[in-house]
Amino acid sequence: MVKLTAELIQNSMQYMNPVKDRELDLRGYRIPEIENLGATGDQFDTIDFSDNDIRKLDGFPYLKRIKCLLLNNNRVIRIADHLEEYIPNLESLILTGNQIEDLGDVESLASLEKLTTLSLLHNPITAKQHYRLYLVFKLPQLKLLDFRKIKQKERDEAKTLFKSKRGKEIQKDIIKRSKTFIPGGNMHNLAKSRGLSDEEIKTIRDAINNANSLEEVERLQKILQSGQIPGNEQNGLANGSSMEVD
Repeated sequence: MVKLTAELIQNSMQYMNPVKDRELDLRGYRIPEIENLGATGDQFDTIDFSDNDIRKLDGFPYLKRIKCLLLNNNRVIRIADHLEEYIPNLESLILTGNQIEDLGDVESLASLEKLTTLSLLHNPITAKQHYRLYLVFKLPQLKLLDFRKIKQKERDEAKTLFKSKRGKEIQKDIIKRSKTFIPGGNMHNLAKSRGLSDEEIKTIRDAINNANSLEEVERLQKILQSGQIPGNEQNGLANGSSMEVD
């Protein structure tokens, strides 16, 4: 993997694309996370992050100029909240070929008032019931979803469904199922279901809170699902020490 550094940004291809926007090409470097974009000087309309290993859509400084982000074929599973504070003028977000699963995981995009084009093709989310209608309802600013124009008929159908009693129940269920990344949220529930003591749960929660990446949290989750208590595999609970995460 290659860290996204100021030097990489400065040495990458920069050109005027076919729609006459200034574009930065960061394709295919196996970049694991978005960072150091302040080095762009906010000089680009489009940034192409396709074919990397990005797992979360976050890490932006304030970039007023950005209108289009291309993230085809990454590993995105999370979208940060409050993106409107950093990329307020984003119009197009292409997330084709990623790993977004739950309808609730895209709700944060509603705050991007200028977002008119969104692609989630080849993400697990597209197989969810009510996928298209839910996004049409939750993201009313969209005009194109998965490269298909949103018709007024769909908007009316979405509004009728999700403003009904049944639709409100569906929304509650979506929110409940959403796997929005909250350190310790899902794992704490799993720990309780394992019948762990309050002290053991505290140890798990501390390990999660000390984790500083999604990969670390996922590692803890796998350990717990295997029937172990995070820390026990290194005798962490036995000697009272906190768990060290690789």
